[in-house]
Order: sequence, then structure tokens, then C-alpha cells
Amino acid sequence: MHSPRRNRAAVLEQVPFALVMLLVAIAGLRIWQYHWRQGAAIIGGALLVAAILRAVLPGVRAGLLAIRGRPVDVLSYAGLGVLILFLAFTITDGPFGS
Repeated sequence: MHSPRRNRAAVLEQVPFALVMLLVAIAGLRIWQYHWRQGAAIIGGALLVAAILRAVLPGVRAGLLAIRGRPVDVLSYAGLGVLILFLAFTITDGPFGS
């Protein structure tokens, strides 16, 4: 049997991932409302938040944000976040208008 303290710790270590997923869900809602540029920017921002959280949290506290080694995770999240932000801010007259 697991103790309540251990169960609570297991849940708390997933809070960073839940925060990032909440931002992605908000982005999905904005995209669904035909604000694709805002949605894409929020997704890029969520990836940058993931990069920051992965950089500052120890591996055991990063939860599902820890996929590979810390440097690989941080560079991957940050690189994809910057790329998506670049695309969101530079593409004009996309498929959904502005």
C-alpha cells in the first residue's frame, strides 16, 4: 500500500506538465475560435514555459516534462517554442484570416 504522502508527491510532480497542457488546451480553444495566430503563439509560449520548468526543476520534480537528458529537453522545448512563435508572428494571411 502506498502512503498518502507518497501519493501526494506523485501527483505534485505532474503539476508542471499539467500547467503546460493547460496552456495548450487554451491554445486549442483559441484556434477553434479561428484565432490561429493567438493559438500558435500560446503553444509557442507553452513550449518556452516547458523549457524553463525543465531547466529549473530537478528531474524527479519535472514529471512528464523529463523525456531525455535535461540539456536535450531544454533545447528541444525552447527551439520548438521559438520556431512556432516565429511562424505565428511572421505568416500573414493564413488559412483563417488574421
